[in-house]
Amino acid sequence: MDKLHKMLDFCVSHQTILGYSIVSLLTAASEHIFSSVVFKCPCNSKNMLYGSVFLIVPAFILFLFGYMVNARTWRLLTGSCPPEKRCSCSPWGVCTRYCLVLVPVTAKASVAPLTWIAVALLRASFYECAASGSNLIKNLVCKDKGQECHKLMVKLPCDEKLSEKISSEFLSLQAQSQLIGWFLIASIMTVALISTCISRCCSPVSYLQLKFWKIYLKKEQELFEIKAKEHAARLAEINMNCFFEATDPAPFQTPSNEDWRKISFLYTFNSQEQYYSMIHKYINTNRGNSIRFGQGDQNPPGLGFVDEENASESGF
Repeated sequence: MDKLHKMLDFCVSHQTILGYSIVSLLTAASEHIFSSVVFKCPCNSKNMLYGSVFLIVPAFILFLFGYMVNARTWRLLTGSCPPEKRCSCSPWGVCTRYCLVLVPVTAKASVAPLTWIAVALLRASFYECAASGSNLIKNLVCKDKGQECHKLMVKLPCDEKLSEKISSEFLSLQAQSQLIGWFLIASIMTVALISTCISRCCSPVSYLQLKFWKIYLKKEQELFEIKAKEHAARLAEINMNCFFEATDPAPFQTPSNEDWRKISFLYTFNSQEQYYSMIHKYINTNRGNSIRFGQGDQNPPGLGFVDEENASESGF
């Protein structure tokens, strides 16, 4: 039992890394299935189009899917342009306002597509097919070799022996693909490390306070889920009783639209009056009626987890 608790604690404390790992493994497995079962290079003039589609289009779909399943995306967009403010709501203004906030969302949405491209390049099937139909590659490999070489190039993915005859003085297409794949992986890891270091350096709070902050958010959202379910169940029960018994409802306090809107604002950090969430700020500023409620600095990169935790834990 103790070992089980330790495993659960480990998973909770490293859920972000484990989540990325699972996404990467599933993406790699999907790429393997596609390249082994679905992908069949035509070995004709359509090589470039066919190979590029399999290399890029699934990655683009995974990128869009990453945005769709990221709860922070919908936290940012929900209520941005309500009907009563639609005339004054500028799409360009909304885009500009959320541009920097969406940077970490974009980074997370890029995990799966970059994994797809990296794994595909290491396996080389897609690149080999696309490159064999590229005029640039043909001109490099078939320089001073005549038109026959150009015709044979498109047959390379279907005949491995041709590679030795045509491109003996160049890296094979498979080798080119694998080199690009490793450079891409190295670049991704370097950028990830640098961005993480910058994010931590820009954090306005210390390491242990950051850890406490994350614990607080987790507990707050657990209690929010419990209270929200209890409150919704009581309200539903009152309404059902009144409907079937034809009685008038008793007074029942629920948060107003304005209250919900206030706690759904994007979190902003204020070094003078520090709050750990928008609910924390709402409660300590006279239910958001104080002028201090609207005050706050920009959300530093190190605190980008606040809105994300609130959204993901709430299931929105």
